Amino acid sequence: MRAVWISGLAALALFVGLAIHLAPLDPGIVALQFAATPRAFGEIVHLWSPQDLQRYRAHLAPDMLLLLAYGTFGFLFATRTRLFAPLAAGARAAARWLMPVAALADAAENALHAWLTAAPRFEVPHLYAVSAGTAALKWALLVAFAMLVVLALLRTRD
Repeated sequence: MRAVWISGLAALALFVGLAIHLAPLDPGIVALQFAATPRAFGEIVHLWSPQDLQRYRAHLAPDMLLLLAYGTFGFLFATRTRLFAPLAAGARAAARWLMPVAALADAAENALHAWLTAAPRFEVPHLYAVSAGTAALKWALLVAFAMLVVLALLRTRD
């Protein structure tokens, strides 16, 4: 149970720290995550100052620690606690893997964003769509995990 707490608190601390670090960006990073075309991506990046872009790029390395922490937390939370016991076997299995797979999608998104923000890359428009797709997958998996937590809590209450 200690590993669940450690990974959860590490994820929370990293999330809060990165949120504070990225708060000055306007538009925020979620807008960049869902920019699926070179034009949409470029419009956001060009609204940022060079310092803002550097701020964004500087967050990518610590964000890798965040995704490692939340992926680990999700797996451990689903396997080392009894919260998901009231759910069907398929839902319990999904709960184990939703956060780690979200973390993998997040890592792919980070790698693409590191490359796409290093210089204009208009010759590879499909990679902007892939980047937005990985972000959408990450968010969908995180929401699915949260929904399973709520469902498990409701079933535990009954």
